[in-house]
Amino acid sequence: MSKPKLVVTRELPEEAMHLLKEEADLYVWESESESIPRSVLLQEVQQATGIVTNVADSIDREVLDAAPHLRVVSTMAVGFDNIDVNTATQRGIAIGHTPGILTETTADLTFALLMATARRVVDGDRFVRNGEWKSWGPMLLTGQDIYGATIGIIGMGRIGEAVARRAAGFAMKLLYHNRSRRPEVEQKLGAEYRSLDELLAESDYVVLMAPGSPDTYRMIGAREISLMKRSAVFINTSRGTNVDEQALYQALKEKRIWAAGLDVFEQEPIRTDHPLLSLDNVVVLPHIGSASIATRTRMAVIAAKNALAGIRGERLLHTVNPEVYEA
Repeated sequence: MSKPKLVVTRELPEEAMHLLKEEADLYVWESESESIPRSVLLQEVQQATGIVTNVADSIDREVLDAAPHLRVVSTMAVGFDNIDVNTATQRGIAIGHTPGILTETTADLTFALLMATARRVVDGDRFVRNGEWKSWGPMLLTGQDIYGATIGIIGMGRIGEAVARRAAGFAMKLLYHNRSRRPEVEQKLGAEYRSLDELLAESDYVVLMAPGSPDTYRMIGAREISLMKRSAVFINTSRGTNVDEQALYQALKEKRIWAAGLDVFEQEPIRTDHPLLSLDNVVVLPHIGSASIATRTRMAVIAAKNALAGIRGERLLHTVNPEVYEA
């Protein structure tokens, strides 16, 4: 009896690949640096029972139309805005993701990016490597204080709360904005709820942790940025689509806010000629929020287990659309 086919859009750590190979025939796109070409994906999914994907791949209606035997789409990510969930649900296709696993690792990276941006770590590294360090100067590469400053977190989910715990260790005043208030976080960490406008106006550090969705598309635009302090540092490790990048570029260029640290972009990978990359007051990373060896391995294993459960007709460990089981 032949095994069901799984399309794996990027080779995973060996532990996850071993699980998949035991139960499925695999098509694996093996390039680490390039996404699977659209034409290849559309061809390979025609006989597929499942897809193991990631944030770089658009699993839209066209892909779903090309895959009449599909039972499951498993993404190695928490977010799933790259997947047409509504169409998949209508067709009884379960969508799996990997929540919870990457919370602490992404919070680490978020706070590291905040610190690197505020204290000009990348500038300093470049300054030394370029042979520009000739002497000590009183205002040489000065940045912004972190300890005791005010941080405003937009999106107090798991990762937002983990960032708040790190901020508490720096004695930061903690503000947050969320779709609903989090009394337990307020009590535990002394966080104070604010409207979005109030948070933007009061914060020294604005950290965007909102999920990507139609409701959050470009939620930080020219008006919102105009409310921030001129000394404010803006950090985004959520989704690039949550920010109007042109408005952010103009504000940074004109020094209407002090700096930004960005791990995500509206189009990924970001173009090398993108205006944001021309600015010295921007620190950029290639979407590596969860990129520790241990975390990425755990994510891959969960993604594999979700996919295997889906092709067996079993309930996924973590399902985006549980209504497929009710149907």
